[in-house]
Amino acid sequence: MGEAQAANDGAVSVRVRNRTGKSSFVVLCDHASSYIPPEYGTLGLSADERISHIGWDPGALPVAERLAAALDAILVESCVSRLIADCNRPLDAPDLVPEISERTIIPGNRSLAPEERERRIAAAHAPYHARVDEVIGERLAAGRETWLLAIHSFTPVYRGVSRPWQIGVIHDEDTGLAGPILEALSAAGGITVGDNQPYSPADRVYYTLERHARSRGLPCAMIEIRNDEIRDEHGQREWADLLTGILMKTKPQDSASSLAGSGRSVGEKAGRGK
Repeated sequence: MGEAQAANDGAVSVRVRNRTGKSSFVVLCDHASSYIPPEYGTLGLSADERISHIGWDPGALPVAERLAAALDAILVESCVSRLIADCNRPLDAPDLVPEISERTIIPGNRSLAPEERERRIAAAHAPYHARVDEVIGERLAAGRETWLLAIHSFTPVYRGVSRPWQIGVIHDEDTGLAGPILEALSAAGGITVGDNQPYSPADRVYYTLERHARSRGLPCAMIEIRNDEIRDEHGQREWADLLTGILMKTKPQDSASSLAGSGRSVGEKAGRGK
């Protein structure tokens, strides 16, 4: 798939774009690429499996690119498949190097020796987080306002359960940035919006923002877009344009939001999708 490979030419494990961007936002894309370095072979997977959602977040990078360009924001993207090491998981997470993803067994990840696990971390996870740290450190040293926004995508069906949300905003108890985004998406009308859906921080999907934003007291939010909504350029442009319009008007607020931790769809009655 061209989009997957476009995220990496094999030379880098992380890329920073528009480093001199003027926006307060720093856009992150943890799962931007399905690229598996040649030394790892196929991991025992078919070509279709390697470019499926188990290896990356389809559509997330084009949306992140459009957002960063429109906002004049820095974009930091991982350039290695999460099947090598998931940049949005803590180092002690059992699925940092997943042996199974949804219902797909990854033979090349089974029973890894500790030294191989460390090699995976050094190849993908460590460089990504070092670069994010570097970008944020530079901005804070210069006294620049810094808000972190992570862009992800999710599958319409997970383990046989349909997910009705077109977009979700993930947050912990600090809703200073997530609250205004949720309210604006709900006000847009005609959109099924998930508040901590289809995931929440309890699902161990908030690591990047916990590490880089919450630890520093910086405003942050995670955007999850259902990947059938952004499978082509038209959908990617529509969602990026909608989010750009919202984010250009968004200022983080005090986190005493009534939306905090509801785990429910905004304006919808729906159960959890996982």
